[in-house]
Formats: sequence, structure tokens, C-alpha cells
Amino acid sequence: MKFINNMRFALIIITLFCVNALSAQEIIEDEVVESKVKSDSLNDNDRLKVDGVTAVVGDFVVLDSDIDKEFIQLQARGVSTKDITRCQLFGKLLEDKLYAHHAIQDSININELEIRSSIEQQISTFLETKGGTMTELLEFYNKDSEASLREEMFEINKNARLAAEMQRKIVSELEVTPEEVREYFNSIPKDERPEFGTELKVAQIVVIPEISEAEKQRVINKLKEFKADVIENGASFTTKAVFYSDDIPSRKDGGKYVLNKKRPRMVKEFRDVAFSLQEGEISDPFETDFGYHIILLEKIRGQEYEIRHILLRPKVTEEAKNAAKEKINKVRERIVAGDLTFAEAAKEFSDEKETKNNGGQLINPYTQDYSFELTKMDPELYGQIQDLKDNEISLVLLDQDRINDIKYKIITVTDRTDEHEADFAKDYLKIKNLALQDKQIREIAKWQDEKINDTYIKVNGDYRDCEFSSNWLKKEKQ
Repeated sequence: MKFINNMRFALIIITLFCVNALSAQEIIEDEVVESKVKSDSLNDNDRLKVDGVTAVVGDFVVLDSDIDKEFIQLQARGVSTKDITRCQLFGKLLEDKLYAHHAIQDSININELEIRSSIEQQISTFLETKGGTMTELLEFYNKDSEASLREEMFEINKNARLAAEMQRKIVSELEVTPEEVREYFNSIPKDERPEFGTELKVAQIVVIPEISEAEKQRVINKLKEFKADVIENGASFTTKAVFYSDDIPSRKDGGKYVLNKKRPRMVKEFRDVAFSLQEGEISDPFETDFGYHIILLEKIRGQEYEIRHILLRPKVTEEAKNAAKEKINKVRERIVAGDLTFAEAAKEFSDEKETKNNGGQLINPYTQDYSFELTKMDPELYGQIQDLKDNEISLVLLDQDRINDIKYKIITVTDRTDEHEADFAKDYLKIKNLALQDKQIREIAKWQDEKINDTYIKVNGDYRDCEFSSNWLKKEKQ
């Protein structure tokens, strides 16, 4: 499967572009930094070396210590680095800087406030998953303060975002025709065609407990009180967001977001209210799928609107929960008794708009079809269906999503396809995705070759002896 393995390796590299560290330093100096660090040499022998500029790419430099940081980032994500060489990571850093440099040249904008918010989430996630402390985190990253850690993480995330946006721009308009898909499939040697694992089609019926009108009004009245307290008594909108908002990601920043008229973010109802306000104005309470909000517009900077908001989500009563459970239990009983099919019941009773008119069939978010490969299925979904036989109905399950804190569902497996070699007709959408990815890889490689020739690049010292897949040394091709 050499052909497919090469393809997968290239896709992994593209994915790493979007998530790996990019510690950028925008001072071009070919000088040595006096601090010494312990690290692997190019020949994988331990030695003491001086941290200096190993390369310059456009407006960016790559320090020897940046490669050490790359190893730390990979290890932090649980990636084994025993088979990864310094030369490989060095080549990856050169690519990262090339993308980031040209993203700046192309005036690609990124939201710095959003990046700083994501840093807090990354730190929280790291501490939760590793069960560690901030002190241990600082030791892991070799930092002496939280401020220096956050600043380095900001640079890492900022430049990673620049690189990702640059790559997205390169391939944004690429498409593949049916003929290109066929040509791609036929170009794969028969003994190297991909194997697709066991696939399932899954359907569900969802019942969401109803929110009472009295509870909705209670929330609206509370938001009106917040607004009045800010306007009439000078209370702090930011403080109220920190203490009361149900929007957890923004709560630490006092409910702050930056919206851009040219780059839609948030649901339409939210944007419409935000863009209708004047600076310093607070909206009346309004509803979205997430609950009820009020918005304070703090500042307008061209196309950007700096806002704060408070979200309150109405509570579900025990009576509503019991009514929802009773409803879905009765639906299940009728399906099991043969009074109606699962698809008929989904259309009639399901509260999930996205699936009810398709017989409750779930859509795979990665392939946009109805099939889920068993080994790549979301672990939670897999746990819910792993013991189900075809067309068997699950017991009532308690679930939640980003909009509904509580919902009840029943689930069934409607079809099962055993592991098989890729078939053009049966697996067309998957093959189309592979063909598009192959085209994107070739387009990115073409772009990279062109930009390497057009960009100031200097590789220093022993790193010139690395074997690169790209022409970073700008040698004339034989």
C-alpha cells in the first residue's frame, strides 16, 4: 500500500501545518544566542550546543531551540518522537515560516482576541487531561512565569493560524470533476487500492424537553434587570457576564467577542442585533437557539465590532424531563410493536430538524454521506451502537449537545457494510475526497516551489547537510 501510505503521510503533514507550534521571531539576525541548551545533534548524538539562528525565511528566523520546542509540542500531544529526526522537524519549521511570511505579505487577517481566548482553553484542557498544576506546566515548557508562557503560546498560535489560513487560501478554490475522480482512482495500482473498514448507517429519534413560557419569561426579566442596573446604576456589564453568563468560553473575558462584518461568526440572529447597535448601547433581550442574550457594543473599528454579551439558558423542569421521557418511551414501544417504522416515527416525532425528514439518518460530518467507518466513529456514538444488531432499537439514552443540555434519544443501525476494497461506485464520495486531497497536496507543493524561489531563504551550519524534500538550499535542478 505504498501509494496510499504516501498519501496518508502527506495528509498528516498538511494537518500538522494547522496545529503545530510556530514560534516566530521577526528580527533577522545571523548571530549566536549565548544561552546553552542540551539537545540531540543532527546525527542523533547528544552534545552541548549554542542556540543560534539556523535559518532565515523571509521576515522570520528559526532558532535551534525552536526545534526543541517542536519536540515538546509533539510530546505534549502524546505523539511519539523516537523516530522523528531534527532534520525532519527543521524542514517542517521552514515550511511553517514560509506560509506565515506569505500570509502577512498577502494581508491575511487573524483575530488576536480569539487566539488569546483559545490559549486559556488550551491551558485548562492541558491541566484537566494531564491532572497537573500550573507549576508543572511551566516546568514542562521551561518557563518561569505564567505571563511568559501565555506570550509564547500566543506567538505559537498566532503564526500557526497564519500558516493555516495561507494554506486554506491556496486550495480554497480547488475542486475535482467526476472525470478527475475516475482518473485518480484508475491511477491507483489494483494491489494498492485502499481498504475501507466496516461501515454502519445509523439513525436516531430525539425528543427535547420543552421549556415553559414562565421559565422563558423569568430569563428575559433577569436580562432586563441586568441592563437596567448597568444603565441606571452604573453597574459593570463585564462583571455581570463573568458571574452570570452561561456562555462558558467567553465568561472569563467578561463575555467579550470581536465580530467582523466580512467574516460571519455567531448565528444570524446574534449578528443582526450586534451590527444594529451604536457604541455604548445595550440591546434588549433576544433569543437564539442557545438561549437568551443581551449585547453591549463597546467599540466599532472599521468592519470590526467589539462586543460583550450575557447568555442565560432557561432551565428544564423535572416535569418537562418526565414528559419527554414518557413520549420517547411510547414512540419506542410503537416501533418495537410494529405499529410504525423507525423512519416514520422520526418524521412524526423527532425534534432533531437535521435528521427527522431523512428517517433519522445521521450524516457523517467528515464524508457528508450516511456511512460511518467503525474504527473512525466518534467514541460516544460507537459506545451507543456497538452492541446493537441491525434494525434493533436501543433503550432510551440521555444525551446533550451544544444547544440542549438535556435530550433523550433512541438509536438504531439501519445498514452494515463489511470491510472491503474501495469500489468506485459504492465509495464514490470517499474516493472523491481522496482525489481532492491529492490535488490539494500537488497544488501546495507547486505553490511552495514557486515561493521558495521568490523568498529570501538562508540555511546555516550543519542544517545545510539535511536531506530536504523541498529545495530550501536553492540548488539548481539537474
